[in-house]
Amino acid sequence: MNVPRQPFVGLALAAGIGIFVADHLPLTVSAWPTAGIVFVLSAALVFIWPRAGLIYFIVSGGFFLLHNFRTGDTPGLRLATELGTRARTIRVTGIVATEPKIAANGLTSFLFNLESIEFEGRAKSSDAALLVHWRGSPEFGDELKLFGVAEPIESPRNPGEFDMRSYLARQDVYRGLFVRYPEDGAVLRKDAGNPVMRAAQKSRSWMQRTICRGLDDSPEVQNFLGGIALGLRHQTTEDIEEPFQQTGTLHLFAVAGLHVGIVAQLLWILAMTARLSRKWATALIIPCLLFYAAVTGLHVSSVRAAVMCSILLAGFFAERKSFALNSLTTAAFFLLCWDTNELFSTGFQLSFVVVGGIVLLADPLARWLQHLGATDPFLPRNLISTSRRAVGIIYGGICRGGSVSIAAWIGSLPLVLRYFHLVTPSSIFANLLVVPLAFFILAIALLSILVAPITLTISVIFNNANWSLASAVIGFVHWSAQLPASHYYVGTPEWPNTNFAKVTVLDLGAGAAVYVHAQGEDWLLDCGSARDYERILRPCLHFAGVNRLDGLMLSHGDSLHIGGAEPLFKDLVPGLLIDSAASDRSAVHRRLREDFFDRRMKVLQLSGGDEFKIAPDVAGKVLFPAPKFTATTADDQALVVQLSAKKTKILFMSDSGYGTELALLRSKFDLRSDILVKGQHHSGKSGLDSFLAAVQPRLIVATSSDFPQHERISDEWADRVHGSGIKLFRQDETGAVELEFGPGAWRAKAYVTGEIFRSDNR
Repeated sequence: MNVPRQPFVGLALAAGIGIFVADHLPLTVSAWPTAGIVFVLSAALVFIWPRAGLIYFIVSGGFFLLHNFRTGDTPGLRLATELGTRARTIRVTGIVATEPKIAANGLTSFLFNLESIEFEGRAKSSDAALLVHWRGSPEFGDELKLFGVAEPIESPRNPGEFDMRSYLARQDVYRGLFVRYPEDGAVLRKDAGNPVMRAAQKSRSWMQRTICRGLDDSPEVQNFLGGIALGLRHQTTEDIEEPFQQTGTLHLFAVAGLHVGIVAQLLWILAMTARLSRKWATALIIPCLLFYAAVTGLHVSSVRAAVMCSILLAGFFAERKSFALNSLTTAAFFLLCWDTNELFSTGFQLSFVVVGGIVLLADPLARWLQHLGATDPFLPRNLISTSRRAVGIIYGGICRGGSVSIAAWIGSLPLVLRYFHLVTPSSIFANLLVVPLAFFILAIALLSILVAPITLTISVIFNNANWSLASAVIGFVHWSAQLPASHYYVGTPEWPNTNFAKVTVLDLGAGAAVYVHAQGEDWLLDCGSARDYERILRPCLHFAGVNRLDGLMLSHGDSLHIGGAEPLFKDLVPGLLIDSAASDRSAVHRRLREDFFDRRMKVLQLSGGDEFKIAPDVAGKVLFPAPKFTATTADDQALVVQLSAKKTKILFMSDSGYGTELALLRSKFDLRSDILVKGQHHSGKSGLDSFLAAVQPRLIVATSSDFPQHERISDEWADRVHGSGIKLFRQDETGAVELEFGPGAWRAKAYVTGEIFRSDNR
């Protein structure tokens, strides 16, 4: 057997198994001593009877204990236990541990490593970390004193919403601190953090200014260059980033093997120009690569690439050949030694799976592709024309580049499906053009950085050259994302599934959006505000695998209900739009109606008595307002719609109040419905007892929000509903509510609490 020994492949797999088992079967703190003794005795056995299988077992057991130790009794968990589950007013001092991110509303977010904490008149030291939101202007490494409200980090309240709680728990962060006013925080000392990371942050700021000098009129290109060269993804807008995700080229913003390889190659050229020996060149390059990883934020992809490249270069010292797969798994092994929770990081998984796919599949694919276009092997070489040889050289380059792209796509596909619910066929050809251009963009950016201390003029010339290349990449990626079949969102399979319709009432606080999926048709009843669309509704649609929207109904001119239509139309133009025939004074609604006309959309303006079809077994009927109805406020002329899902009826009241309810009681319509979905009127008055008696619902799904006050359900009304025997799902407790309709029954499930109400409940 000529297979080379690659021991870290087995060691990394054993480490991963041990961490995975520990995460799902954790030990209690009291069991740690016993487990430690068993581990030490087993490890001693290895010295007496060394066997590969036993070594892997010991490594797995060691990482099992290590993960238990790092997650079982941590500073973050101890602080969370002391603070309890309710909001607490605290005063803390500590150091800014991550680069602050500034939101559009001016709120700055960052992780904060505590030094001391004071609450309930008691002060103590602490090593825990908090997620801080403050309207100040801190910098990485600043020592701060803050006063605010600490509260548990919320779990996701809607399908598809990012789980910030689980993400931060992996970093031992369990509480957030909201500092209401800028004056509630103060900078005690500048530059108090880790000196290496502080130097890296300052270097990154200088590099960013350097590669963007002369491009002040092109913020989109500046953000792109900062992302591709320095890993500054948080500065990249959603409009730029999403097309890269849809074409499978988002990896350009993750500093990884491509970036580190270019840096290593440039440093090697400089070392050879200076006539350094290979060993001295390696000794120079490895620290520079590790510092570059620190400059780019110590993300998993950059650390993995720097460690892997360092291991390959270190082969010059040992005068031994390094193998890519062994180097890759060595990097994984040491990263897991540093932080076992990295195994569950999306970035860690994608980084290693993609590179692993390239290492294992790229060469076989390249050979297979080259064989398809190869000339007859029995044909003498002197009979092959020059043009045919040139074609062969070009085809060989395409095969090598295409094989890497296909291997990366195959390797990443399972994880991309799981985390992003996305399939990107366009990534195979998009990467063929984008990756070579990215090589030149990064190389020119690094040259701009190198010459900037000598001459700014040449640095600006390099930057302008990069502007041309970056603009070409951005334009090509946007064009590729618009191609038919360039990408598909894929919903999570549900087997067995006999439901013919599913209605998801999203929890948007004071806003509203209802997603209806019925027999292959996808509809929205309202779409929330613009912020709600970006943060909640769009991820929900991606999670559900929605690639086209068959219909959209806008209930009334409240921006919290229809403000998300403008960004929605950029992603999904509905096949049919249902609008109220009533006029209103909403500026947002007026602007949308102009957009309807410009886009030549199919629009139906409906009023009381009109009907529309969603699917063969699902239809809607407008009950209010009557034709030519006018009101002084938008809430009082909102569309009231009754959906019929076979024999089950759902009444959507939007933000209607007493006036609308009284009008419906006087109308000729049959109001009886199994489910009532209602918002809160601006006056805070809705849900008359007489109206509920006429509707006779078995379940009420009601929006409820603490702010403003009128958006919150009153305790008196909730008690009356419970007293009448009606099940109430209030969304400040349940989050989104999923309604599923089967052949003979329906059920409602609360997303946050998991509570289920069935139509056959008594």
